[in-house]
Amino acid sequence: MSDSSQRVMDGTSWAELCDALKAAGQIVQDGPDDPLTRAEGYRYLSRILRAALQTFVEHNDPRAPVLQRVVHETAKMGADNPDNVYLNAAISGEHAYRIVGTRGTVHFLSFATQIGHYGRGNGMPPTGQIDTSELAVRDDGTFEVLIACEKPARLEPGQTWLPMTKDTGTLIVRQSRLDPKERIAELRIERIGADRGVEPLTPAMLDAGFQSTAMLVRGAPMLFASWAQMFQAHTNELPRFDQEISNRFGGLADIAYYHSYWRLADDEALVIDATPPKCDHWNFQLNNHWMESLDYRYHRIHVNSATATLREDGSVRIVVAHRDPGVPNWIETTGHTFGTMCFRWVRPEGEPPQPRARVVKLADVRGLP
Repeated sequence: MSDSSQRVMDGTSWAELCDALKAAGQIVQDGPDDPLTRAEGYRYLSRILRAALQTFVEHNDPRAPVLQRVVHETAKMGADNPDNVYLNAAISGEHAYRIVGTRGTVHFLSFATQIGHYGRGNGMPPTGQIDTSELAVRDDGTFEVLIACEKPARLEPGQTWLPMTKDTGTLIVRQSRLDPKERIAELRIERIGADRGVEPLTPAMLDAGFQSTAMLVRGAPMLFASWAQMFQAHTNELPRFDQEISNRFGGLADIAYYHSYWRLADDEALVIDATPPKCDHWNFQLNNHWMESLDYRYHRIHVNSATATLREDGSVRIVVAHRDPGVPNWIETTGHTFGTMCFRWVRPEGEPPQPRARVVKLADVRGLP
C-alpha cells in the first residue's frame, strides 16, 4: 500500500486538514480584538476552505483543466479587485493548451501563467503574460490563446502565444469590467492533444488535494495578516507597494499598487487626492483587516476611472467616511472603523504619481479647496 493510500485509510490525511483549520483559527484569534473583525476572520477562513477544496480537490488535474471562479463576491483574497472577474485553471509545463474565446466588450482582459499554485506557498512568480493590447482578435470577435513553453512555429490569424515554463502550475485570467454593462469574454480551455478525460479519483490525488488545501487555509491568512500588520506602519497614507513582492504573490507586473491601512474616528474622513496618469485604467478600493474587499454588491466601496467624478484640472478626490459628506467619490466604510486599502494604476505611462492622503474632520470636507 502506498503512503498516500495509508494516509487516507487511517484518516491521517483528513486529520491533518482538520488540524490546519484549527491552526488557522489561531491567526484570527491573534488579530484585532474587535467583534466585527473577528467574525469576518472566521468567515474568511470558511471562504478560503471552500475555494481551496474547489481548486485542489475538484479541479486540480492539469490534464483536464477547468476555468473556474475561485475569487468572487463571496470568496475573497489579497485585496481582490471589485472590477475584476477572475478565472483560474490548473495547468502544467508538461503540456500545451488552447483557450478559445469570444472577446465581448469587457474593458481589460489579461492572461498570466505563474509558477506553482496558491496552495504551494513561497509565492507564485510569473512565467508569462499577455493582455488586451497584445491579443489577436478576429473580425468576428473570436480568438485563441496558445499556452506553451515554446512559441509555436506559426500562429494563425486570431492566435496569440502565452508563454509558460516547465514549472508553471497556474493560469490566472483577469477581466476588468469598469462598467457593469460590459460583457465579459466567453472562454473555455482545452489541453492540446488530449486523448482522455479526467482520471478517476485516487488516494494520492485526494491526499495531495487535502495537503494543498491545508497549506492555503493556513498560509493565506498568515501572509495577509502579516501584510496588514506591516501596512499599519503607514496608516492613512498610500505608499507604493514593493513591485517585486507583488509579482511574486500573483500581482501583474504592469500594475502600480499602493497598499496600506486606514483607521477613522466617527467624525473623521480620509481624503485622497491624485492626478491620474495616462494609463489603461485605475481604481481605489476599501478592504477589511483580512484584505477582503468590502461588499461591493450593495455598497460603494470602490471607484474607478469610469465611475469617478474628476475635478476641472483633471485630478480626482476620493473621500472615505462613515457617512456621506455630500461630495463626489464618497467611499463607504460599511460599519468598519479600520482595515486595509488599495490604489491601482494599470499600465501607467512613465513614473506613476503618488496619491496624497490626509485625515480631516468630516464636517470640514465640503470646504476643502
